Amino acid sequence: MRLEYFDMIDRVVTFDPSQKRIVTRSTVPAESPVFEGHFPGHPLVPGVLLTETMAQASGYLLLGLNGLTQMPFLMTVDKARFRTFVEPRTELLAEAELIIEGSGYAATKAKLSSEGKPICDAELRFRLMPFPADMRALMQSRIEAIGLTPEPAP
Repeated sequence: MRLEYFDMIDRVVTFDPSQKRIVTRSTVPAESPVFEGHFPGHPLVPGVLLTETMAQASGYLLLGLNGLTQMPFLMTVDKARFRTFVEPRTELLAEAELIIEGSGYAATKAKLSSEGKPICDAELRFRLMPFPADMRALMQSRIEAIGLTPEPAP
């Protein structure tokens, strides 16, 4: 996990296309420039980065299911709930499941936990669009790095 680069997912633990579900794992770094301002002397992962972690897990789920044929772009975050703080060195488990798939959009339910304890959850909606120039190759290398094996393209 590299907070300052919005690189939130370290690896895929489980990708289950039949259940339309993914589980990922990340470790919050011990140090990051993000912690210099949030908060000095008491470092906490900002809620927006926890939301981004859920969104990235959901995005990888969608990429895996569609075989990298469309890029998911986060459009809305609904019903977000935060239950506790996240400190450096925390092991995060992100889980996401597809709940709606329509013409050019998708919705997921996602949650973060650590050591079996809930951290946050939300419903996320994505617009599915053609890949911007050169982004498909970037995403291909990223999914390989985290160990995601996508479904064959439909």
